[in-house]
Amino acid sequence: MAPSPKKVPDSFHSVTPHLVVKGAKDAIAFYKKAFGATGEDCMTMPGAPDKVMHAQIRIGDSMIMLADEFSGCSEGPDGSGATPVTLHLYVEDADAVFAQAIAVGATVAMPLADMFWGDRYGQVVDPFGHRWSIATHMHDYTPEEMAKGAEEMFAAHAAQQG
Repeated sequence: MAPSPKKVPDSFHSVTPHLVVKGAKDAIAFYKKAFGATGEDCMTMPGAPDKVMHAQIRIGDSMIMLADEFSGCSEGPDGSGATPVTLHLYVEDADAVFAQAIAVGATVAMPLADMFWGDRYGQVVDPFGHRWSIATHMHDYTPEEMAKGAEEMFAAHAAQQG
């Protein structure tokens, strides 16, 4: 009798993003260049070798599933960056990864800055419409320090809005 398979495979965490894009092969190439992704698995649609039915890539220790959009089955973002989902990427050097993502085609949604919660943090939108936050944790602040920093940041933002 064969052993029972693991209910959550070793290479996955409990939650795994599954991205749908227009041009999955191009997206995989972008994620390799921008974020150092490695290809794990790629299955193309029978009879349509240019369409990715299912792919798995790894960024750091996290798996991401990926597929081309298929009308009536799964639709990707419209490319505007207006999406309710942000993929958060913790890295050793946010400035370097942010610059690399921009260099290969991402657009800045929120410039990198030192944030009140202790991260060097910014956001980009990839050429396929997905939003990524990129961060390096720089400081461990107390809840009181974070609350004071948040008040200062939002007060400065309100003053800029006039």
